Amino acid sequence: MTPLRIAAALLGLGCAGLAAPALADDGPAPRPVPLSNRWQEDWSPLADPALRDEAFDALKYVALPGGDARRFVSFGANLRERYEASDAPRLGSGERDADRYLLQRAQLHADLRVERWRAFAQLEDVRAYGKDEVGPADANRLDLRLAFLAYRQPLAGGVLNARVGRQDFAFDLQRFVSLRNGPNVRQSFDAAWLNFERGRWRLIGFVSRPVQYRDGRDFDDRSNGHLVFHTLRAERQVLGDNELSAYYSRYGQDDARYGDAAGDEHRDIVDLRFAGTLPQASDRLDWDLEAMGQRGRVGAADVRAWALGARGGWRFGALPWTPRLGLQGEAASGDRRAGDGRLETFNPLFPNGSYFTLAGYTGYVNLLHLRPSLSLSPAAGLTLAAAWGLQWRQTRADAVYLQPDLPVAGTAGRGHRWTGSYSQLRADWRVNAHASLALEYVHYAAGASLRAAGAHDSDYLGLELGLAW
Repeated sequence: MTPLRIAAALLGLGCAGLAAPALADDGPAPRPVPLSNRWQEDWSPLADPALRDEAFDALKYVALPGGDARRFVSFGANLRERYEASDAPRLGSGERDADRYLLQRAQLHADLRVERWRAFAQLEDVRAYGKDEVGPADANRLDLRLAFLAYRQPLAGGVLNARVGRQDFAFDLQRFVSLRNGPNVRQSFDAAWLNFERGRWRLIGFVSRPVQYRDGRDFDDRSNGHLVFHTLRAERQVLGDNELSAYYSRYGQDDARYGDAAGDEHRDIVDLRFAGTLPQASDRLDWDLEAMGQRGRVGAADVRAWALGARGGWRFGALPWTPRLGLQGEAASGDRRAGDGRLETFNPLFPNGSYFTLAGYTGYVNLLHLRPSLSLSPAAGLTLAAAWGLQWRQTRADAVYLQPDLPVAGTAGRGHRWTGSYSQLRADWRVNAHASLALEYVHYAAGASLRAAGAHDSDYLGLELGLAW
């Protein structure tokens, strides 16, 4: 039975005869809304019958025996449909010159809460209809995407949170550790997570094995010791609500392969970030600065790699349509000399597939990137954006890379550092709490180095419908 059929069956269930539990005396809470990360929702406010004003609310809050508002089960479902068309996938460097297809992501979840304990599970069925080259981020038939047990406990003036099981997590702008929401298959981790929050501090630690997705049969996704990602992280609010964070990660992958190295990969990673806004007013400056260094080994080669990311903008809150002028810049190292026993190719880890564009023409490897942008908000829930990206290689000795880290054959050590430019137009419309629409167009103008390798200009069009209950 597919997730859509399961969802339809659930929607047909009734919950008559369940008594409403007693409410706390803290006053009415606002009605929750579906979030991008469904596990972050809390539907306990629907213990108040006055907030149950939408269809199927009987399934959004199912009271458990005992009369305690903190004991309940909540169900939900997601459906995302995206049509994509590209006249030159991989900039024409692959076997196909054009591709048009439909991507579908269907999800169904259940959230059980009993006082400080919680169990969350989400099923996912992901299909790619009509796509010529289906990769592991495109399709994944019915499988368990999330399944974790969580516990929350006040401790030493703060709060301790623990989660064990299959879960997802993302850091900051998701440059390097992301949910991978842009591609069709999101990224999950089999992990043990612990974090402590007190005042302006938040401390995080986890050990994890990233889930490896297979589309051979139902429930065949697995994680194993061949790919591991462990992290210690500290966050603190500074200068008001601005955030300063740092983390150390240990990344390991068996039998890794790069242009100038192969073998077991082990990287020690340090990341620093500072982000915020100034002042806290309608007209304001926002910024996000991040730097990452990587050291370790791939086979017999020493790893010395790095990346920098900067994004900033000024929002004119007093002007019509609230325009924001932005400027973004990125740099990531590439391998400068083949055969020298040193690998400088940056590993982007678990990047967000839509950090640059949904077209997938840009990977965060051996990259110099500059991107001015303009966004407008002509109506509530509607955002229009335009951007122009300029791209170079950090070193011409290494290849040009597509999303996430796919080298374009015939580019390493050849051509110029300039790789091309792209223009992007995007519209996002939040129709209501349960529906959204997005439209994105990207034109990539390939530089001479890519053209010499058989690549060429490309146009991408994506149209997306999202539904959440």
